[in-house]
Amino acid sequence: MNLPGNTAHTGQSRLMFTSFTAVAAFTAALAAGSSLLLALPVWAMFVGWVAFFSRGLTLRDGLVNLCCVLTGIVFGMGAALSIGALAPTLGLFALPVVVFGVAMIVVSLRASRTMNNIIAYFLGLIAYFASHLEPSLESFAELGGAGTLGSFAAWLSHLAQQRLLRRA
Repeated sequence: MNLPGNTAHTGQSRLMFTSFTAVAAFTAALAAGSSLLLALPVWAMFVGWVAFFSRGLTLRDGLVNLCCVLTGIVFGMGAALSIGALAPTLGLFALPVVVFGVAMIVVSLRASRTMNNIIAYFLGLIAYFASHLEPSLESFAELGGAGTLGSFAAWLSHLAQQRLLRRA
């Protein structure tokens, strides 16, 4: 890899650029290994990681983003139950009817004072539907635990990178 001496994009020296990258890679590897040890889906851990960086980089912002992901998982479970309940009556139309309703709720939440990260809500919905798990507390714990681990790891990565900057 050929890195410029001082990139216009980051304004970082080669050493700082490489250090930032190594911190993120190390933290991601540690989180992935922890996910495996805890029998949590690694891909779902990365949903939490992405959610942390989706808006704001403070601990408070990260917690709000995580809460939106967790709520999105709950919305996904509710949607799955609703589709199952409506399918005998509406047939194939149950899916678009439920998607419309959930999307109306999620997109309306952009007006919420605090919990207004639409991207994080949709990350939670995506995580639930991608998991192919049945709606249950166990499924919520699995996906929510993985997302929480990912958000925490992303916050630690960001914190370590900020300490690198202060030492430079």
